[in-house]
Amino acid sequence: MGLWQWFKGRNAAHVDSRLRRWREHWSRAAASPGQEEIARLTHDLDALAFPEEEIEIEREMLAALIERETLASSVRETGLPCLETGHRVVRGEPCHYSEPASMPEEAGQPSGRLLLTANRALFVGSGKTIASAWHMVSVALHAERDLVLVKNGGNQSFRFRCNTYGDALRATFIADQLLGQAPAARARREAAERARAGVGPREQ
Repeated sequence: MGLWQWFKGRNAAHVDSRLRRWREHWSRAAASPGQEEIARLTHDLDALAFPEEEIEIEREMLAALIERETLASSVRETGLPCLETGHRVVRGEPCHYSEPASMPEEAGQPSGRLLLTANRALFVGSGKTIASAWHMVSVALHAERDLVLVKNGGNQSFRFRCNTYGDALRATFIADQLLGQAPAARARREAAERARAGVGPREQ
């Protein structure tokens, strides 16, 4: 089973079919930011007329889209947020994300803090530090309250469980931005642009 299929199958049997369809629409909206999708999902959820205590998760999911859209708008205007952090492991690197998280697939399921800096993703907690430079990561995936960073080659990944859907969506958005700025990603993007323009490889 592929990674994405595994994500989609989690807890699906325990969700009302109408909410399952709504969540599928939400997943598509999470992959394609836009205010129109947020308005449509809000309308569709209200139309289901479920008691609020039964759709607390869906309300959180909607709030997460709004958080991500607010972040995206801010990034377009002023760039990625720069945060102050007292963690020595960052060592003066610009830090763009810092929130509590855990690593449910690691031994002991350690809890700590996920930090996304200009150079790497780091997890600090329970006496351990796990780090991966962005040029070693091929893609950032979002799944429920998780951010998954898949390393080059697809044979290894790190899964970080955030406290909220909003934290996970914001982390994924920032990771995507940082991956796009990594040297390998820039080189691939520039090569694709040259190919579309009919220009040969850049001389070294």
